[in-house]
Amino acid sequence: MMSATSTLALTHFVTLADSFDKDKVTPGVLGFIVFAVIGGAVWLLMKSMNRHMKKVDFEEQRED
Repeated sequence: MMSATSTLALTHFVTLADSFDKDKVTPGVLGFIVFAVIGGAVWLLMKSMNRHMKKVDFEEQRED
């Protein structure tokens, strides 16, 4: 169920969307910043995962 503030914000953005030319809308600087932050976060997570995987010392025991 949506709250009153989220409904108000959604209707505010819908009216803003009508004023833009739909053929000329681009992600802009904000889209680039969001994409760059997500890319940086993924890179940091992969770096951390590699560090943790190097610490793993696992040898499988044979079954008799």
